[in-house]
Amino acid sequence: MARILVADPLAEDGLTRLRREGEVVVAAKLSETELVQRIGDFDALVVRSETKVTAPVLEAGKRLRVVGRAGVGVDNIDVAAATRHGILVVNAPRGNIVAAAEHTVALLFAVARSVPQADSSVRHGEWSRSKFIGVEIRGKTLGVIGLGNVGSEVAKRAHGLEMEVIAYDPVVSRSSSTSGSWRWMSCSSAPTS
Repeated sequence: MARILVADPLAEDGLTRLRREGEVVVAAKLSETELVQRIGDFDALVVRSETKVTAPVLEAGKRLRVVGRAGVGVDNIDVAAATRHGILVVNAPRGNIVAAAEHTVALLFAVARSVPQADSSVRHGEWSRSKFIGVEIRGKTLGVIGLGNVGSEVAKRAHGLEMEVIAYDPVVSRSSSTSGSWRWMSCSSAPTS
């Protein structure tokens, strides 16, 4: 049975999936020295962005076959050292797309409704309700620059909020888009300053 070390906090559903594949040990906030001491007993290491998977960690991972990043990128993993040791490095680039898109929409609401300013005002004992009415986003136009993983999810949500969405992406073509719910801007029609 494979032994998997999870070195950063991971959602319970992720841990459940890993437990189907082997014995899971969760040990977050390990120093590099502690990780070097423990990694020799594991076949797999799962990290997020906090743990740095350095060359000494990979050298000590005599059984280590894979390092997985539960998220986008692998900038906290020494990929060259992993390659030298025959250790596969993988990530989950689609893992937080929905969270990032929802956070973007949350910030859109916060700006439209002056949420931070109203919160600060109330915390200072004021109640200036009319000062923080804000604007409705329904019927407004949202420009999305880049229709990659996150941008296309933001566009879908904005469309669901009855916003008009215009999009620009120099890589994604209109014909390859999976949704026709937004208007495209070409380079020639993009606003200039």
